[in-house]
Amino acid sequence: MKILLVNPNLMKPPVTPVALDYLGQALEQAGFEIDLLDLSFASDPVAAIEQRVTDEEDLVAVTVRNTDDCYLASRDFILDKTKVLLAEIRRRTSAPVIIGGAGYSIFPKEILEYLGADAGVMGEGEVVLCEFARFVRDRQNWSEIPGLITKATRAENVCLAPPVDLGRADFSARRVVDNVRYLNEGGMVGFETKRGCDQRCFYCPEPSSRGPRVRLRDPENVAQELANLLEQGVDTFHTCDSEFNLPPEHAIKVCEAIIRKGIADRIRWYTYMAPHAFPEELAGVMRRAGCVGIDFGVDHTDADILSRFHRHHRMADLVSVADRCGRHGFTVLYDLLLGGPGETRETVEKCITCLKSLPIERFGISFGIRIYPGTGVARLVNQEGFHSGNQNLYGPVEGNESLLRPVYYVSHCLGEDIDGFLRDLVKDDTRFLFGGTERTGQNYNYNDNSVLAQAICDGARGAFWDILRTLTK
Repeated sequence: MKILLVNPNLMKPPVTPVALDYLGQALEQAGFEIDLLDLSFASDPVAAIEQRVTDEEDLVAVTVRNTDDCYLASRDFILDKTKVLLAEIRRRTSAPVIIGGAGYSIFPKEILEYLGADAGVMGEGEVVLCEFARFVRDRQNWSEIPGLITKATRAENVCLAPPVDLGRADFSARRVVDNVRYLNEGGMVGFETKRGCDQRCFYCPEPSSRGPRVRLRDPENVAQELANLLEQGVDTFHTCDSEFNLPPEHAIKVCEAIIRKGIADRIRWYTYMAPHAFPEELAGVMRRAGCVGIDFGVDHTDADILSRFHRHHRMADLVSVADRCGRHGFTVLYDLLLGGPGETRETVEKCITCLKSLPIERFGISFGIRIYPGTGVARLVNQEGFHSGNQNLYGPVEGNESLLRPVYYVSHCLGEDIDGFLRDLVKDDTRFLFGGTERTGQNYNYNDNSVLAQAICDGARGAFWDILRTLTK
């Protein structure tokens, strides 16, 4: 039984396909032979498929991390490129093709049909993929495997795959993917400490695509994973959790495990966090465990807009977080999400003015809310009317009811040339990064970002926003 794992993500700088490392270890533990085709490093991806994919494979598993780049300014529909690669794979082999991944899990039926795969896994794939492989090996009918999505699966029956017992699972090996190369060409390597998200943010699909309950990994296994990567030569990391500090008790345990492992002084890592659950104890133990940078999902400073977004923090929290991070020596990014319901030029100006007063190294501005199915913003749009006459919508509406192609919500109250307005507000404050398409040091859309790629080639390591910080000091 030969299983080929494929990473079709062509974004540059490259981002570690962590899922393939975890899936590969699960398949090997189940007794299967695996190989990896990582197209991220291929100068000619189609030629790489032609050289590697044959009818000798019994099963091909493809990860779909991104549907698009999630930026209004560029609106790059990445699935178009993935579709070309999948078609070439299908041309070269008759083996069943199964897909999964973070992007796929948001649109499981739509992407399955769009890419022409045989089956898909919504959510985590370790359990279903091993079961699928057994059915293929034993020539059994795999269409009834619990959690497996096929073309025949009715929309009402699409559901998350059976969960892995994270408390017992071992994901520590990290031997499938060339993580050293991802460090050298991508600046960092990812890892997970938990799965799922129990927050109800207005715009976010993760509770439905990853699971609405936070499920925790064994902190000792996380620490062993980092130790194994360090032994390979990888010393710079970024968490893949929705929010590392939710719950803070588990985050503390992970940090304590890293410290006990004796590797804290030899690694550097970054993380995503929420601003409303960052106690002093967590800040201290994170710093001792090697954390150097934090990306806080701030979104806004206006209390009414934050309430619309179902966010729990307020401006006072942002002030206290900035103070705590400064005292503990963290480099910090406050990520903003502007242009949503209730946004006006006045709320934008007030937000930027408030943030300018804080001693934060970087602010990231994302403008416009990418609309995903099942979210609060999608329900609002359905109430307003999903049609070309809705002045709050940017992107293809007709024939795109599934929202697979990117559509953005931008409050029409902002008027014209909002990009110019934002840049006038920021003026010469280089702490602000934009999700734009221009190739400057202030563009933090990493999709084909030549400035970032060159900096990493020259030896820069760390979170992309922190690398940009060093370029624009």
